[in-house]
Amino acid sequence: MSEATKIKLLRGALSALTEQGIAKTSARTIAAAAGVNQALVFYHFGSVDELLAAACRYGTQQRVAHYRERLDTIGSLGELLVFAREMHEEEKAAGHVAVLGQLLAGAQTHPRLAPATAAGLDLWIVEIERVLERVLAATPLGEFADAGGLARAVSASFVGIELYEGVDPEGAGAALGALDQLALVVAALDDLGPVAQRAVRHTLRRASRARGSRPEGPSLSSPAPRTP
Repeated sequence: MSEATKIKLLRGALSALTEQGIAKTSARTIAAAAGVNQALVFYHFGSVDELLAAACRYGTQQRVAHYRERLDTIGSLGELLVFAREMHEEEKAAGHVAVLGQLLAGAQTHPRLAPATAAGLDLWIVEIERVLERVLAATPLGEFADAGGLARAVSASFVGIELYEGVDPEGAGAALGALDQLALVVAALDDLGPVAQRAVRHTLRRASRARGSRPEGPSLSSPAPRTP
């Protein structure tokens, strides 16, 4: 019974965040959403912040598990982006990304939420990084792409686009369209013959070495050089 009550509270917290937002989420609104006594919030979790942190972990684990089988079947960057669009619509309709956005906002003023929110994002990052490593390995970009960094950029973009879409739907659509264009570029590189792919890799290696040996330029805060 105790575990069942905890699950009710976790789901109630996620529901309250979706419907009320972080500013209006409280022990009372969570208990009402869960259909339990308000005192049980503190009995099981100690505080509202601790419950919200646990709800973030619980909710993300549920969503990642829901998509893992589909992620395992993805074989190209294009397929990953198609999946991302479908997941975007599913998660938007269910309000799950909005919850993560609320937790990110709440973490700015509730320090206890920050580690849990970061851990929730990391669960997505690990899954996306695994897919990127697999789909990019056979392409000319596989040697140079930082799958971990890309996974973090994709995860941050996913949350950002969800929030951005509320104020500029066309701009959010353009951002997703730009990702589609990137997928076309990668697919075109993948379709090149062995000789052309070796040439691309050679060019990328040379550019990478040049960039690594290039001295850093002046920072934005540095004074501009004076002209005679």
